[in-house]
Amino acid sequence: MVRLVLFDIDGTLIRTGGAGMVAFGQTAELLYGIHGVADKTHFHGRTDSSLIREFFVSNGFAGKYWEIRHFLDAYVYLLDHRMGIQSGEICSGVIQFIAELNALPVPPVLGLLTGNVRLGAEIKLRPHHLWNHWRVGAFGDDHEDRNQLARIAQDRGARHLRSRLPGDDILIIGDTILDVACAQSIGARCLGVGTGGGSLESLSFAGAHWSVPDLTHIHPSVVCR
Repeated sequence: MVRLVLFDIDGTLIRTGGAGMVAFGQTAELLYGIHGVADKTHFHGRTDSSLIREFFVSNGFAGKYWEIRHFLDAYVYLLDHRMGIQSGEICSGVIQFIAELNALPVPPVLGLLTGNVRLGAEIKLRPHHLWNHWRVGAFGDDHEDRNQLARIAQDRGARHLRSRLPGDDILIIGDTILDVACAQSIGARCLGVGTGGGSLESLSFAGAHWSVPDLTHIHPSVVCR
């Protein structure tokens, strides 16, 4: 039985219309005068910290701790501004699916597993009233490797539940093959949704246990039993 459900954010819970990509590109331009970074960067399924490190390496900068911190501070400031202009939309079925999870006879703990840094996640979710549903989480400032984030979320979930939490008791919901790989890294179940960066075919081929166009096409009782 699933006792912990972990949601990705971008393309799974919400679509921001590229607010994060725009803010990232603006940060590179503002701090380093480098244009067109967003157009040359693959964002789907990545962690913010890995994207920032890639930016520094590809442009010949040392990427010291204070530089990464400075970039991140500017990024979340610009992201907050961008979300005020362009907050995007909640993906189909999300609100109902969360309500149905909470209505199960034994409701699982709900959490986030996202490449967004924690403050970035809050900035993206709060305008949609989706920030207060979560009891645990792992974020892009916990580790730059998404698979390591799965282990961190698993450990935090176990501590929250005060019991051992094997991978099969965890469901990870995401929209890219990197979310599937993340679930596989801890032996978790995976529900792939076609609302973001991956096709249903690619999600199924990567090993998602279920692949649906959106969360209106499946009930939590199917994936949590």
